[in-house]
Amino acid sequence: MNGATSQHATEQDALLPKKNDSKNDFRKYFGVNVHRTRADIVLLFSYITTGLLDSAATAEFGSFVSMQTGNTVYVGLGLANPRGSTRWIKSGTSILSFCLGSFLFARYHRRFSLLCVIGAALVVTLASTDGEGGNHDKHWHVLLPLALVAFQSAGQAVVSRALNYNALTSVVLTSIYCDLFMDAKLFAGLTENPDRNRRVAAPLLLLVGAIMGGAWASTEIGITGALWTAAVLKLAVVATWSFWPADEEAQN
Repeated sequence: MNGATSQHATEQDALLPKKNDSKNDFRKYFGVNVHRTRADIVLLFSYITTGLLDSAATAEFGSFVSMQTGNTVYVGLGLANPRGSTRWIKSGTSILSFCLGSFLFARYHRRFSLLCVIGAALVVTLASTDGEGGNHDKHWHVLLPLALVAFQSAGQAVVSRALNYNALTSVVLTSIYCDLFMDAKLFAGLTENPDRNRRVAAPLLLLVGAIMGGAWASTEIGITGALWTAAVLKLAVVATWSFWPADEEAQN
């Protein structure tokens, strides 16, 4: 009798859900690696955000948040004449933030990016420069959003490496232009050279984003509108990754 009771209890217990099953399943679902097939589409979409943020930041702050080559040139010009402009301080802040972002995203690349853009948008939305004297370029409500957006830009570059799409860093175009025009199959058919297609799409999408950023910069809303638009685009990317097929082989 005891054996039968014990067996019945065991069978019943197996049917009862554990308290932490749903929580563990949630963590497991969002902790798996995504499948890289067609993932280049999401990376290409990110070029729109890059162009949007870089053009708006350059118009508003005088510094890039993604293109660190340009920022390095600005730092060099600033060090040659430190009192001539404050641009080199902002560019230096962007470079340091991007480097820190690269370090952290390489280890925790599933986090931070969307939150950084939202944080920057909140700062420029809520902060007010009314009644403040002096040069606003070095105030926290300029440097902090700049640092946050540059920090998250590193995430896009890290994700491209994680997915093994090294040609689509989604933050720079120089190497893409070079690789595109040195391609022996530059004029191949549309379906014959997918790498060429990606290299053509990347600068065009960044240009679309830059136009959007420039359009925002020409309005009274300025960088605020650009950041909130970028936050919506980032949210779309997060939602896309959430439903992206998992890489089953990587889990085994």
